[in-house]
Amino acid sequence: MTSMLLNRLSQNRTTLLRSVASRTAIRSMTILNYSSSSKISPKHKAIFDQLDLQFDNKGVFNGSWGGSGPIVESVSPADGSVIGRVQTGTVQELNETLEKMEKVKVMWRETPAPKRGEIVRQMRDALNEKLEPLGALVSLEMGKILPEGKGEVQEYIDICDFALGLSRTLNGQVVPSERPGHFMIEQWNPIGTVGVISAFNFPVAVYGWNSAISLVCGNPVVWKGAPTTNLSSIAVTKILEKVLVKNGLPGELCSLVAGGADVGQSMVEDDRVKLLSFTGSTAVGRKVGETVAKRFGKSLLELGGNNAIVVMDDADLDLALRSVLFAAVGTAGQRCTTTRRLLLHEKIHDEFLEKLVKAYKSIRIGDPLEAGTLCGPLHTKAAVEHYRKGIEAVKAQGGKILTGGEVLDRPGNFVVPTITSISPDADVVQNEIFVPILHTMKVKNLEHAIEINNSVKQGLSSSLFTRNPEHLFKWVGPSGSDCGIANVNLPSSGAEIGCAFGGEKETGGGRESGSDAWKQYMRRSTCVINYTGQLPLAQGIKFE
Repeated sequence: MTSMLLNRLSQNRTTLLRSVASRTAIRSMTILNYSSSSKISPKHKAIFDQLDLQFDNKGVFNGSWGGSGPIVESVSPADGSVIGRVQTGTVQELNETLEKMEKVKVMWRETPAPKRGEIVRQMRDALNEKLEPLGALVSLEMGKILPEGKGEVQEYIDICDFALGLSRTLNGQVVPSERPGHFMIEQWNPIGTVGVISAFNFPVAVYGWNSAISLVCGNPVVWKGAPTTNLSSIAVTKILEKVLVKNGLPGELCSLVAGGADVGQSMVEDDRVKLLSFTGSTAVGRKVGETVAKRFGKSLLELGGNNAIVVMDDADLDLALRSVLFAAVGTAGQRCTTTRRLLLHEKIHDEFLEKLVKAYKSIRIGDPLEAGTLCGPLHTKAAVEHYRKGIEAVKAQGGKILTGGEVLDRPGNFVVPTITSISPDADVVQNEIFVPILHTMKVKNLEHAIEINNSVKQGLSSSLFTRNPEHLFKWVGPSGSDCGIANVNLPSSGAEIGCAFGGEKETGGGRESGSDAWKQYMRRSTCVINYTGQLPLAQGIKFE
């Protein structure tokens, strides 16, 4: 199989986008020169060595490594130390990369899908070999605890497994024709170059969802990760590069251009990027969607979430308690699917809250690489300020702090996970804050809970805890949760890869990962074949 593959081998500038980086990442980017210390910390050296990283790294890959843009520090959220530096790319280097990708896309789309799947399988194995150090790098650079860092890499591995199977099942369909002697089908073909702008909170997995499916569908991929997680982007790309080199394939198939808002904006505006996948805030995502639509491109938007868990009076309260704790505190409240709102049935409200507050007080906050830590730091100092302002807003809008509400006086970006009691109509509840603040409120019944769940502008994830089948089917039905994810008896976070991931309303409507999300990476053609010498027209039209 490998030998067969070997043989086959601006635009209008606007000020529309101030940032196409996720959330607050671009605002915390630090640009410097090489005058500061340039040594890898001894405690991180093993991680860097296993991933072929240096302290100073190039951030552009398009078959070879380069980069002539600003030098950006990667800072550990746990202690504020500089763990490495990346010389990022420029708009010109993005343009050069896209030019190179144009030259290889024909070869790749003409490669049979099962053979493309074989390459993704090898990428899966290469990622699996580096699971431990790559997971540790995610924890070090992003700040999530080590089990979550490894879990994120595992998610990329899992989607590669899915993509491998998909490579043999990219099915169209045969449709009966009303005309005799005619054969009608729907055929799916590669869409072209796919651009991925990913977020800091999942610096590996989101790219993995897009890359694995896109490659199997026959498209080259260009990636711009968040500026604060450039090392993770480079480490992943180096792993994929080795697989491509081993198979005699051009590295441009998995291109990387680390950079700032100017690079992201150019990627969004460029006609050569046929599908633009963006993960980040609703505010920036709206501008991305508008810009791509103006050039009649396609966008895949994964934006804000303001997710709720509902606990009914007939629920398994122990199961609900453990689920809420993970969903609200995991990744220090920085998942798109983090639980922001907790809707408790009035009959169990006080009992449940008492247990939840007690559980919150037992959470171990600390170094994400240390065993036993359940809550690591926020990603940036800017996020800490959002947390402060969120606490102030809760108090100003009539809410109460039940536990937490503190910024820890220690190195790093540590805050105490917080529970509030507040009206569901408060502005601070209606607008997502990407920090571990959980707003709680009472509900009278399921209809009341659904009304509150659906009252926000976002529609990503939701979950209902109940033992009542009537409640269950109401929740997932047409008059239930209006979110893209409507779980029952499990957290709002922690999605599997088998189904499509995404949300409605201001979450953007995009779908990534499993199910038939692959269709977004392809173009559909309706093909009618006349195998007779006759010319019957549709709808019985006579033109003689």
